[in-house]
Amino acid sequence: MSKKGKRKRKMNEAEKPREETPGEEIPEETAEKQEGDLPEETGTPEAEENAGEPKEAEEEDAGDKAAEYLAMAQRIQADFENFRRRNESVRADSFAEGKRDVAAAMLPVLDNLERASDAAAGSADEALKNGVQLVLRQMNEVYRKLNVTPIDRVGEKFDPNLENAVLQGTEDEGEPGTVCQVLQKGYMMGDRVLRHAMVKVVPE
Repeated sequence: MSKKGKRKRKMNEAEKPREETPGEEIPEETAEKQEGDLPEETGTPEAEENAGEPKEAEEEDAGDKAAEYLAMAQRIQADFENFRRRNESVRADSFAEGKRDVAAAMLPVLDNLERASDAAAGSADEALKNGVQLVLRQMNEVYRKLNVTPIDRVGEKFDPNLENAVLQGTEDEGEPGTVCQVLQKGYMMGDRVLRHAMVKVVPE
């Protein structure tokens, strides 16, 4: 056999797979390579379940905080609405009280205008008479717009909530317990008394 044939035979023998004999140890490099070819474990179901628990806890905590903030915002809004309504009520009451105070303070002026009108009625000075009546009409118009009405209850049962009895009449002046004469007009603004009427009452 030629040298060329011998070399070819040796190469063919080297390429043949080596048969392992029983009990023969596998080289460490080969073992490591074989072990590295195995797929890595992605994790057990228990590990995946435990990994999801923190996320669920965070979501639950975020939901609780959102509910708490919503409840807080609703309470603040309700408190603000109550505050606004109270302020509106206080403002309305203060405005109405101010109008009543002004109207009550001007009542003596109205009384004097009525006396002046009665005095001018018998005067020959028409200009004076017309002037006083004009001012009195204007004053009454202002009180009408303010919803101010006189308390004039002659012949009706005496009411201490509306009238002050300052004189006592006689039995022939009317029914017992009734108002027989108004000495000074009283006035009301809506359902509130600005000034009680001064009256004369028939005794019971």
